[in-house]
Amino acid sequence: MLQVKNVTKKYGNFYAVRNINFEVNDGEIVGFLGRNGAGKTTTMNMITGFIDPTEGEIIVNGYNVETKPRKVKKEIGYMPEGTPLYYDLTVKEFITYMAELKLIPKKDRKEAIEKVIESTGLKIVENSLTRNLSRGYKQRVSLAGAIVGDPKILILDEPTVGLDPKQVIEIRELIRSFGKNHTVFISSHILSEIRQICDKVIIIDKGEIVSVDTPRNLENKTTDTNILKIVVDDLSNKFISLKDEISEIKEIKLVKENEEDKTKEYIVEATTNKDIRKDIFSSCAKNNITILEMKKHEASLEEAFIKIVEDRPEYSKKEIEKIQYEKELDELREEEKYKKEEKENKKQAKKEEKARKKAEKEERKKKESENEGGEE
Repeated sequence: MLQVKNVTKKYGNFYAVRNINFEVNDGEIVGFLGRNGAGKTTTMNMITGFIDPTEGEIIVNGYNVETKPRKVKKEIGYMPEGTPLYYDLTVKEFITYMAELKLIPKKDRKEAIEKVIESTGLKIVENSLTRNLSRGYKQRVSLAGAIVGDPKILILDEPTVGLDPKQVIEIRELIRSFGKNHTVFISSHILSEIRQICDKVIIIDKGEIVSVDTPRNLENKTTDTNILKIVVDDLSNKFISLKDEISEIKEIKLVKENEEDKTKEYIVEATTNKDIRKDIFSSCAKNNITILEMKKHEASLEEAFIKIVEDRPEYSKKEIEKIQYEKELDELREEEKYKKEEKENKKQAKKEEKARKKAEKEERKKKESENEGGEE
C-alpha cells in the first residue's frame, strides 16, 4: 500500500504541492492526472525518495520514505518519463545494471533478469545496444529496468508517450498484466488509456488533490447534459419540428446528411435529465419519420477531467484562504499604522499647544515688563 499523508512541498514561497492526501491499495492500478505544472512529477519524485517533502509523510508498504529510504527503494520500481537509458549498454547489460543498483543478490540476479526480459518481450533484442532500438522497445527496456527484482509498487511516468498506436497497445497490455501482481501508479496525458487500464483516478490541480474516484463515476458525476445522437430517414425534413412538439428539447442540430440514402444524423439536447426517447419515438411515428439509430451520448474521461479542472477558481481554496488572511493582516497593519499616526499627531498637537501657550505666557511677561518700565 502507498499512503501520502498531509504532504506539502514548498520552494521558497511557492507551493509545488500543498497538503495532499491519498492512498493506493494493494493490487490497484491508479491513474494520476493533472495539467502541466499541477504537481504530478513533484509528487512522484517524493514517493520515490528523489526529493523530500517539506511537510507530511509518505509510507510505502509500511516504510517511511524519509526514515527508511533503502527499504522503500526495494519496494518501488520507477519508470521516469523520457526513457533515460545508457545507450552504450545492450538491453541485457542495462537490465543487469539496474538489478545491481537494486542490490538483488547475485545468486538470484540471473533468474530475475531472464524473467523480466521474457515478460517484457525483449528476448529478441537482448544483445542489441539500446541506442539502436525503436521507441517502443526503448520503452520496454525502461519498463524492464523498473520491474526487475519484482518490486511491489510500480511508479510509471508517461509510459506510452511518443509511441505509435500499435506500440501503445503493447505497452498497455504489459502494464495491465503487471497489475495482477503489483500495485501500479501511472501518470499519463492519454486519458483514454487511463480509462482502459485504471481502477481509480486521482486528479491533482494547482498542487491540490481535487478528485479521487473511478473513471466511470467521474464521467457520470460531471455529465450535466442529456444528449442523444439520432439517425433518421426523414425525406420531409420534419425532424427539426420535434423541438416545438417536445418541450424538454433544448436544441436539435443537424450533424451530417448521407449523400447516398439521404439519411440524416442529428444531435438532440434536452433541457432536463428526463429520458425523452419515448416522446421522440412517438413524435417520429406521428410524423412518418423512421428512426434508424438512437443512442445516448456518454461523457468521456477527457470531458470529466476538463470540467473538474476548468471549473476551479483562479486560486485554490488554500490560496484563497492565504490571500484572505494576508488581506486581513494588511488591514490590521493599516489600522495600527493609522492609530500610530493619529497618536503621533495628537502628541505633536499637544506639543505645539504647549509651545504656543508658553510663547503667549512669555509675550505677556514681556509686555508687563515693558509697561512697568514705562511707568517709572
